[in-house]
Amino acid sequence: MKRLRVAMIAPPWLSVPPTGYGGIEEVLYGLTRGLKKLGVEVELFSIGTSKVRGLKINSFFKDETYQHIHRAIYESSPIAITHMMFALQAVRVDRRFDIVHDHNGFIGPLALNYFTQIPGNPAAIHTYHGPPFSTPKQLKKSGLPDNRSIWKHISRNNRLYVVGISQSIMRGCPPGLRSRTLPVVHNGVDVELFPFQPKKQKHFITMARFSTEKGQHIAAKLCDELGYRLEMAGTIAGINTPRQLVLELAHPLSDYRAYVDFRYYSDKVWPITVKNQGIRFVGNLSGRRKLRFLANAKALLFPIDWEEPFGMAVIEALACGTPVVAMKRGAMPEIIEHGVNGFLASTEAEFKNYMQQVDQIDPEACRQSVEEKFSVPVMAQAYLDRYRSVL
Repeated sequence: MKRLRVAMIAPPWLSVPPTGYGGIEEVLYGLTRGLKKLGVEVELFSIGTSKVRGLKINSFFKDETYQHIHRAIYESSPIAITHMMFALQAVRVDRRFDIVHDHNGFIGPLALNYFTQIPGNPAAIHTYHGPPFSTPKQLKKSGLPDNRSIWKHISRNNRLYVVGISQSIMRGCPPGLRSRTLPVVHNGVDVELFPFQPKKQKHFITMARFSTEKGQHIAAKLCDELGYRLEMAGTIAGINTPRQLVLELAHPLSDYRAYVDFRYYSDKVWPITVKNQGIRFVGNLSGRRKLRFLANAKALLFPIDWEEPFGMAVIEALACGTPVVAMKRGAMPEIIEHGVNGFLASTEAEFKNYMQQVDQIDPEACRQSVEEKFSVPVMAQAYLDRYRSVL
């Protein structure tokens, strides 16, 4: 059988693997390595600082561009468009790729809608990482534009297919897109990279980009009420260290005040940390420090206030044997088996109650749930099956 050749197009913002925050990039690091073990030839289109052993990296941008991601679209979109044009032109000239696998939200499907209609170009799969498809209720609440409109223009004459990362995110799939969708593939991690720690310390953690949807203020509030220590990791509008955060918070004219995620931390989380020194921001973690952070915690708190498409931090914590307490939103019921590897809460009061029951969860069951359902081998084989189904 001919060896399959895949052009994997990562987003242009962060390196693969990421040095801290970067869920999609973490997935791609595992997926490319997993496919390689299955005998697939993969070339990665990313930024110049990406490094995956045994893979050719193609890049237009030499360094990370994440500092621009929160800017207005007329300032940030040239980066994503240039990256996508560079990748597809390289694929077009090469003419030996069997399939394109894209991970660039909205801009990827736009370009591939036309690219795959050109004779001689390969078929393409776009992994839909989010955000969730708009719903009437969400549109009324947020006032944001309807993101379903883009999918109305996907041609039925091309060879572009869509794979969602959870059943939850694909429930809202527009009717016109359903004929182009393939079965869901859950994200996965390389379980062997995560240390299993059955003996936990007494503090809770959060690990996510700081935003209203991620709900760190709820975790901080409940830990303050219950007297628990809380360590919060992640990035705050691109701020990655406690020192930088303090400097920007102290600066009344800081440019970061223009970013909604910075104002969220400043208005809702920071006051609690000032009052309670046992609740603190520890920065955007990576490497061994991140692994120790996940493995030693009593539990990961995930009090989300939106339909979370997946949640990489959740399966990373579980891989370390660390239980998760989450709101019953989005993909959480697909990952968390209530009472087995964590708890699912429907209200803040339930969440508070389950925080006090995490000692009942067996760390072995947490790790086993990832090994069986959310590991790199499971994910890589599933994507290989999707590739073959469209060729």
